[in-house]
Amino acid sequence: MIPLVPARASAALAVWLVALMLGLAGPLLLAPTPAGAVMPDEMLDDPEMEARARDIGEQLRCVVCQGESIDESNAPLARDMRILVRKRLSQGDSNQEVIDYLQDRYGDFVLMKPPFKPTTWVLWLGPPLLLVAGGIGVAMYYRGRRGESAAAPLSPSEEARLQALLEAEDAAANGRHDDAANGRHDESRGGRA
Repeated sequence: MIPLVPARASAALAVWLVALMLGLAGPLLLAPTPAGAVMPDEMLDDPEMEARARDIGEQLRCVVCQGESIDESNAPLARDMRILVRKRLSQGDSNQEVIDYLQDRYGDFVLMKPPFKPTTWVLWLGPPLLLVAGGIGVAMYYRGRRGESAAAPLSPSEEARLQALLEAEDAAANGRHDDAANGRHDESRGGRA
């Protein structure tokens, strides 16, 4: 006969095993990995030239994916751009000449860090301005709500009317309470109220 393991021990064992697996696999998940989308057939034979191509690829944005560099993107256009970078480097262009060529072809948006100039002010100043505008909007909202909660004091005639209404409500509530108490008393004798 196989002894049964109590449920608590079984749950503790499962937690321990998961922690062990994460402890062993965690460092592998954090280990640096090579650039994701660069295919072996795109790589240059010269390691120094390939390192330059990778450096340039990290500085250029995929115009399809928009949030990834061309080295990270799997989009066909990003592949074409990676091949173009390596072709231009093989032809003897400097890193800056390759970047300038792609910037002329695709505009400032192709740069992961676009220059600060009038045509890119929206890219640089838009997010902070939206954040400030949102903060002002929230402040105005709460300032307006604070004014709403502070009601003007009642005039003497309004206070007298309110007091009369409250007394009438109390009297009506007491009358209902008395009726209910009498009804219970009558029911206990077998009668109805």
